[in-house]
Amino acid sequence: MTDVTIKRALLSVSDKSGLVELGEALGRHGVELVSTGGTAKALREAGLEVKDISDLTGFPEMMDGRVKTLHPKVHGGLLAVRNNADHVASMQEHEIGAIDLVVVNLYPFAATVAKGADREEIIENIDIGGPSMVRSAAKNHESVAIVTDPADYARLIAEMEEKGGATSYDFRRMLAAKAYAATAAYDSMIASWFAFADQGVEFPETLAVSSKIGATLRYGENPHQSAALYLPVMGGANGIAQARQIQGKELSYNNYNDADAALELVSEFRDGPPTVVIVKHANPCGVASGDTLIEAYEAALACDSVSAFGGIIAVNRPLDGPTAEAISGIFTEVVAAPDADEDARAIFAKKKNLRLLLTGELPDPARPGLMMKSIAGGLLVQGRDNGRVSRDMLKVVTKRAPSEQELADCLFAWTVAKHVKSNAIVYARDNSTAGIGAGQMNRLESARIAAWKAKDAAEKAGWDKARTIGSAVASDAFFPFADGLLAAVEAGATAVIQPGGSIRDDEVIAAADEAGLAMVFTGMRHFRH
Repeated sequence: MTDVTIKRALLSVSDKSGLVELGEALGRHGVELVSTGGTAKALREAGLEVKDISDLTGFPEMMDGRVKTLHPKVHGGLLAVRNNADHVASMQEHEIGAIDLVVVNLYPFAATVAKGADREEIIENIDIGGPSMVRSAAKNHESVAIVTDPADYARLIAEMEEKGGATSYDFRRMLAAKAYAATAAYDSMIASWFAFADQGVEFPETLAVSSKIGATLRYGENPHQSAALYLPVMGGANGIAQARQIQGKELSYNNYNDADAALELVSEFRDGPPTVVIVKHANPCGVASGDTLIEAYEAALACDSVSAFGGIIAVNRPLDGPTAEAISGIFTEVVAAPDADEDARAIFAKKKNLRLLLTGELPDPARPGLMMKSIAGGLLVQGRDNGRVSRDMLKVVTKRAPSEQELADCLFAWTVAKHVKSNAIVYARDNSTAGIGAGQMNRLESARIAAWKAKDAAEKAGWDKARTIGSAVASDAFFPFADGLLAAVEAGATAVIQPGGSIRDDEVIAAADEAGLAMVFTGMRHFRH
């Protein structure tokens, strides 16, 4: 494949950034500039000579600009195979001139949707001529260069400088790949808007998902796995992927995964009191609310100080100096906070490897959305688990109703259990987790592990008893047998919150009554695999 000298360029851009500099560079190489509407106006105002697209086609721009580049003299000039005698003859017969470079970026569809425009304006921002030119130029990349990203203007200018006004085949091939990715992403945004926003379809017949690379990561869950972070092209709720990293090493795949788990859980408390979440391997190992962040941190740490080593911390308030000082007492991988004051930043600056992420406003835990998981041969898709339980939704099923404090502890434990891998058991007392059992193959073992962790925490802290004594216990799914419930009784729990729905509910309720427990059913399950 040979270099192609650029003699004629067609420019039609929505984003005018860098346009004039590009036009000037093309002018220095004697390139004829052909342009449309606002692009031509911007180039002329910069003193550049430009031919209107209507001069090329012989037709005026019409129908409010909907029809301007959809013409044989445009697409013939793009698609003609230069070494095909029949194509060359057709160009000569119909007076079609070759176009060697197309610079196009598309109507701002996503930005129009994001600003809350009405349907008519959104439809008008569906580009037709732009994608058509992009695809024509990209298909014929053997002869035509197509630039869709203003970030590539500098590369184009450098390429032409190096090659005396020409482009190489490898450069054009790279640009073509980017061009098809751009039109694919653009069409996926439109398809998604039509399906989800315009028609309210939950699971469209074809799921069009488009993302843009945000970072290539050092490796995946393990060093032999490669990994990258992708960001949605259409946008949405901000989270860990959009957080601003203030300091520390590059985030790893596991850091992102764990930090996301911590942020999702702490966001459940975004309108509540100061709250701290400590996560290890995507499971919370300590969660607490308090009058201050440092009080909440100390209570969360006390739940499982061993697992907290090398963990991820998320808070629901701007981070202050005293809390940062306390966090610095043990090795911590990542701290995520809406913001951090100067004292906190200065304290963390001494910990060169600690990553501090500022998230801004916490995401809404009740927001809609889809979650996806790849499996061999397919993709599992489900709605986000945004279900929440309020007091008036609870059903008391035991002879004894819970006290106000027990009810508060039940709801706290339930909120945390939603974010613990199944089978999940969470003991809580006084707005703090007392013991967490996660990811076991049966619920009884989760209850026992959580109780054992609580006893271990009490020994390490020098307490006279475990915090499970007088606690509430939450189970993410129903107790299939009474044994898990009885393990919670043995640990000292006095109240239970669970979904209910087992064929042995009567047996479990009878066991709770015999032990003097108060138990409520939520009617909602929170499996997390």
